Amino acid sequence: MSMKMEELLQLIDAVSESDLTELEYKDENAEISLKKKLQPIQSGQQIEEVSCTEEIVQQKAALNKNEADGSEKKKGKIVTAPLVGTFYAAPAEDEEPFVKVGERVEKGQIVAIIEAMKLMNEIESDFAGTVTEVFVENGQSVEYGQPLFAVG
Repeated sequence: MSMKMEELLQLIDAVSESDLTELEYKDENAEISLKKKLQPIQSGQQIEEVSCTEEIVQQKAALNKNEADGSEKKKGKIVTAPLVGTFYAAPAEDEEPFVKVGERVEKGQIVAIIEAMKLMNEIESDFAGTVTEVFVENGQSVEYGQPLFAVG
């Protein structure tokens, strides 16, 4: 006797509602193997993700507030993050930053590094001018499109 479609659907429902992680069924006409893997959420990871999200929300709120009340200091063009990662202002911990406020930069000049997936990506200025403001700190997580520098 082979299993009918209705019976198969009932079996799938039963496995979905249970704590079973595997079920095998065999007869002369069919072979069925169902598995269910539960992925527990670790509370430490959840807290870390929430705090990271809160930090980004606070940064965006601060940027929006500065833009709304007209008190923003940034003048000129903005160099933004082309990818998500960790911002580094210098090539190494014990070295000077690529650029500082008040320094002149040329188009194509390396102004920072963003580490993403263990790869170091050099960030170049899209234009020439003087750095008027640095918006992020060394070692800070940045998201795509986030302002890094103002160049006037």
